Amino acid sequence: MEKFVKLHTTAIPLPIENIDTDQIIPARFLKATNKIGFGNNLFRDWRYDKEDNPKEDFVLNSTTYTGSILVAGDNFGCGSSREHAAWALTDYGFKVIVSSYFADIFKGNALNNGLLPVQVSPDFLHLILEAIQNNPATQVTVDLENQTISFNETSESFEIDAYKKMCMVNGYDDIDFLISKKEQIEAFEAQKA
Repeated sequence: MEKFVKLHTTAIPLPIENIDTDQIIPARFLKATNKIGFGNNLFRDWRYDKEDNPKEDFVLNSTTYTGSILVAGDNFGCGSSREHAAWALTDYGFKVIVSSYFADIFKGNALNNGLLPVQVSPDFLHLILEAIQNNPATQVTVDLENQTISFNETSESFEIDAYKKMCMVNGYDDIDFLISKKEQIEAFEAQKA
């Protein structure tokens, strides 16, 4: 996994509540077991019409908004437990998803795939969405080490599991973490032999 310490970029607003995993990546695109290529079908039914033409009014088809942060409405990632939703978001290029609530399974899948779910208060979410929609050049900073998200003069702290934070800061998945502890594991095994 890629290390994540701090990100400073513009953001893409998607102020829709209750975005479920089938909207993130429709079930008909779940045939592959490889993580690559899912970004092409991210929000497929919202991005394209039935003839596969891009819908001009969908935010990901607009050149107005760019960045590797998606700021979504409340209750992001609800629905099924498909890990493909996190794969599609990361393959598209997102590094952070901001919402006022995440489904637990989605949150775990995101963290396991190097995608940081930043849960903020409803008030902060309203302010950041408004700022981005009013000025697409708004810069957002996500500081994982200090667990803060900020834009303009507004900032808020967010919570993250200490183990997952350590893994993201170091670029570890669960296997990488175990490998990083190889010497301690071998020393412990030698004591028990």
